[in-house]
Amino acid sequence: MSENWNTKYGPRRVRRDPPTLDEAIFAAIGITDDQEAQAEIAASLMGMPVDAVTPEVKKIARTSARSSTRVIAGEQGAQRSVVVERRVVRKFGNDKRTGT
Repeated sequence: MSENWNTKYGPRRVRRDPPTLDEAIFAAIGITDDQEAQAEIAASLMGMPVDAVTPEVKKIARTSARSSTRVIAGEQGAQRSVVVERRVVRKFGNDKRTGT
């Protein structure tokens, strides 16, 4: 799908692609926890039938359930601060001066 319009610089075109199945399911997971609703949302985003999307939603739900038990080791309640400093280096164009 594309849309064209004319500007003073000539015709411009924007390409609009539907999301991939993984992107649609990821968006649906962010909206709701119900798998049936996730399948409906992902199917409507992609323009596909719900029956085709449901197995993929269930597959991703199984893999995310296994990966949600990971624990990151670290001190409880410890806050880390990161300081980013930018050092400006100035180079002058007249470093090579010729003397008379």
